[in-house]
Amino acid sequence: MNEFRESLLVLISVPIYALVIGFEFFYSYFKQKGLYSSKGLLSNIYLTALNMGLDILVRGFCLVILNYFFKFKFIDLSFNTIIYWSILVLCEDFMYYWLHRIDHYCRFFWAVHVTHHSSEEFNLTVGFRSSVFQPLYRFIYFIPLSFIGFKGIDIMFAYSATQIFGILVHTQAVNKLGFLEYIIVTPSHHRVHHGSNVRYLDKNMGMLLIVWDKLFGTFQKEEESDPVKYGLTTNINTYNPVTLVFHEWKSIIKDLKKKCSPLQKLGYVFGPPGWSHDGSTKTGRQLRAELKMKENKIN
Repeated sequence: MNEFRESLLVLISVPIYALVIGFEFFYSYFKQKGLYSSKGLLSNIYLTALNMGLDILVRGFCLVILNYFFKFKFIDLSFNTIIYWSILVLCEDFMYYWLHRIDHYCRFFWAVHVTHHSSEEFNLTVGFRSSVFQPLYRFIYFIPLSFIGFKGIDIMFAYSATQIFGILVHTQAVNKLGFLEYIIVTPSHHRVHHGSNVRYLDKNMGMLLIVWDKLFGTFQKEEESDPVKYGLTTNINTYNPVTLVFHEWKSIIKDLKKKCSPLQKLGYVFGPPGWSHDGSTKTGRQLRAELKMKENKIN
């Protein structure tokens, strides 16, 4: 049964990906949008291949851990299939929000996740530009779901299924979607997430539902007055395969060589990206505070 579900997911997702990527590619070509480049596409393929390879290697271990905690479940939701899967998808999306948020607010994990944001292009293939080492720790966030009463294989399936949707929002070919903007993560919301503009930094962390961002203060709508600039606040300007994966780790090592206290050194590893002991670099929150002050002075 589990193999059938995985096969069905592949059979459904592959044609969808091929169709929408093909549509976006020709849309970009005929409208002269320049959404794709050969080097960008190859980088996305390279990074997702690394991620998928590692995911396959550790999947069995992750499943063992999730199933172990499932033994201590405190609720039995198997009495109703619809209720079981509805609650699982909702809970999985909630836990993913916190996984994603910590990836943005802790530099140690940002060093893993930054590969997904390092593209200065934004198209559907960027959705495959994976955080290479995330499979090593992602399952930890889903352990509470095992306690609730969800099987490990079902948790993994729910994640894979919602990830299909998460990939499809990486597009500039779709404008705002009316009332759906209040409920789900839309392409507009996710364009904001990939923006290097100060007001867009560390915003819109959800994969399926945007309600988590609105509840926990990380929501930002796409502003026409502030067109999205894709990439990092300081772009790496290279397609070197090693640099794509390890550039932020190199920056962390460089910062650890600065003359500062042991506690401050920990800040360079586990503090938010941009944190510095001397103010030489600033976090997204600090930069937004400065932007707000400037805008208040203008108004």
